[in-house]
Amino acid sequence: MNPSLENSRAEEVAAHSVTRVAMASSIGATIEWYDFFIYGTAAALVFNKLFFTNLPPAIGQLVAFATFAVGYLARPFGAVLFGHLGDRIGRKTMLVLTMVIMGVATFIIGLLPTYSQVGLWAPVLLILARVFQGIGVGGEYGGAVLMAVEYAPRGRRGYYGSWPQVGVPAGLLLASGMFSVLSLLPNEAFLSWGWRIAFLSTIVLAVIGVYIRLQVLETPAFTKIKQAQEESKIPFFDLLRTHPKQVLQGMGMRWIEGLTFNAYAVLAVAYATQYVHVAKTVVLNGIVIGAAFGVVLVPFYGHLSDRFGRKAVYGSGVLAIALFTFPSFALIRTGSTPLIWLSIVLGLGIIYSAIYAPLAAFWAELFDTRVRYTGVGSVYQFSGIYASGLTPLIGVALIEYTGGQPWAFAAYMVAVALFSLIVMWFVPESHHKDIYPATSPDITPTRAAALASRRPA
Repeated sequence: MNPSLENSRAEEVAAHSVTRVAMASSIGATIEWYDFFIYGTAAALVFNKLFFTNLPPAIGQLVAFATFAVGYLARPFGAVLFGHLGDRIGRKTMLVLTMVIMGVATFIIGLLPTYSQVGLWAPVLLILARVFQGIGVGGEYGGAVLMAVEYAPRGRRGYYGSWPQVGVPAGLLLASGMFSVLSLLPNEAFLSWGWRIAFLSTIVLAVIGVYIRLQVLETPAFTKIKQAQEESKIPFFDLLRTHPKQVLQGMGMRWIEGLTFNAYAVLAVAYATQYVHVAKTVVLNGIVIGAAFGVVLVPFYGHLSDRFGRKAVYGSGVLAIALFTFPSFALIRTGSTPLIWLSIVLGLGIIYSAIYAPLAAFWAELFDTRVRYTGVGSVYQFSGIYASGLTPLIGVALIEYTGGQPWAFAAYMVAVALFSLIVMWFVPESHHKDIYPATSPDITPTRAAALASRRPA
C-alpha cells in the first residue's frame, strides 16, 4: 500500500476514533458506575431494614455501610487481575469482560432473598455479590480511562480523559434518579419490591454497554507495544519495581477525591435522613442536581487542565473543599431543602468535579504504556479502600461518637484535603508530557492507528 495513502487513512481513523472511543468509554463507565452506586444508596436506605434486621437500627446501618466498603476491598483485586490482562492482552477485551461481571452481579442483588426469608444466607449472598461488583469496577476504571487517554492527541488528554470520568456523576445521576422515583412508592412497596427494580434494570444497560464496547478498536499506544512485542511479563511487579513513587503519589492525591465524593453521594443521605430527619427524596434530588452539574463540568474542568495544567485545576478544587466543608454541613443541618441542595450542588457538582476531572489524564501520565493499565487501576482501587469505601463507615462512627454532630467528620475532611495538597506539591506537572511509547521507530502513531483499524483486538 502507498505509504502516503496509509498515513492519510490512519489519520482519518485516529480523528474519528478519538471521539468515538471517548464516547464509548463514557457510556460504558456510566453504566458500570450506576451499578456500583445503586448499592451505596440502597445501603443507606434499604439494606439495614432487609438484610440486617437482627441488629439494632444504628448497628444495622453501620453493618450495611460495611458491606458497601466490601466492594472497595475487592476493587484492588480487579485492578491487579484485569490490569495484568489489559497490559498483556489489550484494553478493549478487559472492558467487555468487566461489563459482563458487573451487570450479572448487580442483577443478582435484585433477586436476593431477605433475612426474614433465609436468615444469615441473605447477608452472605449480598456480600458475595458486592465482591463481584468490586472486582468488575476495579478492572473497568483503568481500561476506560486508557481507551480515551491513549487515543487523545497531546494537549487534549485532559479533555478526552475526562469523558470516562463523566461516568461517575452520570452513573450517580441515574442511580439517585432511579431511587428518587422509586421512593415515591408507598414505603411498604418500596421495601418489598420497589428497590429491586434499580438492580434488575441493569441487565438492559449491561447489554447496551457490551455492544458499545465491542465496536471500539484497541488503542494505538498499546498496538505499538504489541507490535514491538514489548509487553510487560508481570505488569504489577514491574509497576512496583519501576514506579513505586508514582503509585504512592497517585494514592495520596486520590484520598480527598474519594472522601469528597462519598461524603456527599452516600454519607449525606444517611446523615440528612437519620439525624436531620428530612425526607430521603430531598437528599436524593439534591444529589441528582449535583450530579447533573458534574456531567457538564467534568469535561469543562478536563479542558481547563489541558490549558492551565493538572495541578492548577486539581489544587483549586482541593482548596475549595477544605474551605467549604464546615459551611456545607451547617447548611445540611438546617433541614431546609434549598440549603441542603445548595450544599450538595456546590460540594458534589461544582467543587468535586474540579478535583476529579484532571485525575484520569494526570494518573495516566505518571506511568509508562507497558504498565499503565495496572498503574492507573492500582492507584484508583487500592486507595479506594480508605478514600472511598470506609468514608460512610468512618462518617457514621464519628457522627455517632459526637452525639449526632457532623463536626468531627468535617475536621477529618479538612485534614485529608491538606494532606492531598501536600502530596500534589511534589508531583511534577505533566500535561505537556509525551506518553506515546518509545519503541520501534518504524511504528509511528499513524501507523499504529492503521494497524489498530485492521486488526481485531
